[in-house]
Amino acid sequence: MKTLSIEVRYAEPKDAAEVSEVHRQSWLQAYAGLIPHTPLHQMVARRDERWWRKATRGPATLLVAEVAGVIAGYATVGLNRARALPQEGEIYELYLRPEYQGIGLGRLLFGEARGLLRSLGCRGLVVWCLEDSHIADRFFRTAGGSDICEGMEDFGATQLKKIGYIWD
Repeated sequence: MKTLSIEVRYAEPKDAAEVSEVHRQSWLQAYAGLIPHTPLHQMVARRDERWWRKATRGPATLLVAEVAGVIAGYATVGLNRARALPQEGEIYELYLRPEYQGIGLGRLLFGEARGLLRSLGCRGLVVWCLEDSHIADRFFRTAGGSDICEGMEDFGATQLKKIGYIWD
């Protein structure tokens, strides 16, 4: 019998190329048709291997989910940027390669990110997602998030509504 290893750990500079590929695949799958084509592809191109190598050094914390030696997903966490909200922590991003979605890996990564914020003393957390991102909406609702606030995000000449989910 074979054992499949799954590990959530801090990202290292050597992970940058794989994280960049996770970002590319997950963003193109998640946002095609939501974010206009040109801004979406510009955002993906901007987050190349060099960008992610710098991201491993902060200021946000970058976690990766590794399955049998392959980086299947990542999460970035840090202090809440929406100062009007009392929650102290924020999960800025949580993405998986499409082939790793729907098998519980997102819940595992979310739980580890949430636990990390708690261990750092953050009370409560917020996560933002685009209103029309139905998969993300369902994920955060199922994880117990309450959608209590909204805002707008600019993508070139297009503004899209985003929803803030909180956990206390």
